[in-house]
Amino acid sequence: MTDTVKLDIMSDPICPWCYIGKAHLDRALSAHPDHPFVIEWHPFQLNPDMPPEGMDRRAYLEGKFGGKEGAVKAYAPVVEHAKNAGLNINFEGMQRTPNTMNAHRLIHWAGIEGRQTAAVSALFKAYFVDARDIGDVEVLSDIADGIEMDASVVARLLESDADIDDIRARDAHSRQMGISSVPTFIIGGKHAVPGAQPPELWAKVIAEVMAQ
Repeated sequence: MTDTVKLDIMSDPICPWCYIGKAHLDRALSAHPDHPFVIEWHPFQLNPDMPPEGMDRRAYLEGKFGGKEGAVKAYAPVVEHAKNAGLNINFEGMQRTPNTMNAHRLIHWAGIEGRQTAAVSALFKAYFVDARDIGDVEVLSDIADGIEMDASVVARLLESDADIDDIRARDAHSRQMGISSVPTFIIGGKHAVPGAQPPELWAKVIAEVMAQ
C-alpha cells in the first residue's frame, strides 16, 4: 500500500486550461489506478471583479483581449489543445461569462460531502459542453442534484452569503503564495506544477512519487 500524497489543485470552472489540465490528469490517473494522490480543489477566481450576474461573453473577451481578432488569437491554442485532449468545447453556444463565486461555493460544499471532483467535472461539462450559465442559482442547484446533493439545500445556501468570505480568503491566500494563473497543481504541499500538463508528465510524477 502506497502512502497517500496530497494533490492540491487551484482552478476556476470557467478556465479552459483548467478543463484541459483536468482531462490530462484524469487520463494519467486512470492509466495508473494505484496512484497515491488524494485530490482537493481550491478556489481561484480568474475574474474576481466580474459583476455578480456575469456579462456577455463576446463583450468580455473583446474587452480582455483588445477586440475580436485578439480574442480569436488568444483562443486558438485553447481550441487546439482541447482537441488533442479529446474535448469538444462549445464556444458557439457560450453566451455569458459568469461570476464564479457561486460555483466555487458549490465545489466547497460538495467537498464536505466527498463529492468535490464530481462537482468540478459537472461544472466543466455544464459550462464548456452544455454552454450553461454556471453563475445561475437554478443551474447550480440542478448540477448539485445531478451529483446527488440536496438541490433545495444548495439553492437556499446560494441565496445566502454562506462561505463567501471563506472562498475570498482562500483565493487571496493562493495569490499571496505567488499563484497568479490556473490551473496550478501542488504536490505534497511542496512542489508547484503550473499549467495544463500532458498525461506523460503526470505519469512521470506518479512514478517518482511512488518510488519515494
